[in-house]
Amino acid sequence: MTRVAAALMLMLFAATAFANDSTKELDSAAVVIRNMTSSHQIPSSVLQNTECLAIIPAVKQAAVIVGGKHGNGVASCRTATGWSAPAFISITGGSVGLQAGLEHQDLVLLLNNQGEQELERGQWSLGAEAAVAGPMATSSGGTEANGWKTPVLVYTTSTGAYAGASLEGSKISVDDQNMRNLYGPNASLQLVLNGQIPSPASAQAFLSTLNQVAKK
Repeated sequence: MTRVAAALMLMLFAATAFANDSTKELDSAAVVIRNMTSSHQIPSSVLQNTECLAIIPAVKQAAVIVGGKHGNGVASCRTATGWSAPAFISITGGSVGLQAGLEHQDLVLLLNNQGEQELERGQWSLGAEAAVAGPMATSSGGTEANGWKTPVLVYTTSTGAYAGASLEGSKISVDDQNMRNLYGPNASLQLVLNGQIPSPASAQAFLSTLNQVAKK
């Protein structure tokens, strides 16, 4: 095998691996939002009125006294023609807790107009005022008071010794590698979320799930 052929094979392998990673992320995000809505953890009335959502499956958090967390996920916003193509994001940051352990939690962030504007900037540090726990369904079928006074409503499923971590001090940023791999070097987060970038075939199952659970 020539060096040129070997290099081409390596490039093909790398491209396939990156495509598989992004597809796996989209599939995992679809499972998370489907599970949280089918269990009514996220009330449909709240979800139907969100402007954007971000899903970060399997956030890892190590905590003793002060911990850190990291996870990769996807975000999508409503456009005139439906949900936008998914943008790839990361969340990193610290939290304060007393228990020791390794936590795995799936995060779903529901954003209002203010949250959408912050997200599209591509770098967003969440303060205490930015994100609160989302309202839950009540026995009467309504939701507890919480509304959209903050940019982000947070829903999470957690396992492990350390539960209930706050997002205060966390930073949401663009996952540049997955964005470039799927959309090319010129696709910004804002262009994707505004619906100006076509959805790839690998995102159709994810977007179909969003349309099923969060269609107005």
